[in-house]
Amino acid sequence: MELQYQLRAGSYYLYDLSDAPSAVTGERRFKLKTDNVAIAFDRHTGHVHQHGSPARIQSWATHTRRRLRAAGLLQDANDLVVVSGPLPVEEINKCLWVAGYCRRLLTRLASLPHGKLQRAGDPASAWKKAA
Repeated sequence: MELQYQLRAGSYYLYDLSDAPSAVTGERRFKLKTDNVAIAFDRHTGHVHQHGSPARIQSWATHTRRRLRAAGLLQDANDLVVVSGPLPVEEINKCLWVAGYCRRLLTRLASLPHGKLQRAGDPASAWKKAA
């Protein structure tokens, strides 16, 4: 799967770029539509465990931390980080595409711009990069 988030009409859409576009509309079907995106990852390695709607990811992380602590893996439970909000779509996609990128995202989180404020022309450039 080659996943990519795009921002359209104030919502984040997740697409699998390996899916063929529709013969009728020319667009791919989206896998997820959400107002904000959450990413769960390991603090030290930057490995992405889950991504998607914040409620689902927070629930997954809480359950996973509970299971890790019960197994005596306290450090692993403490290293599980969830970042959510209106993140810039470019940063979200880099987390999916570049191994370990989430570590860098975490260090720059406070200085990132609001993710839903785009420059003119950005949605089109996202599709051009995908093609």
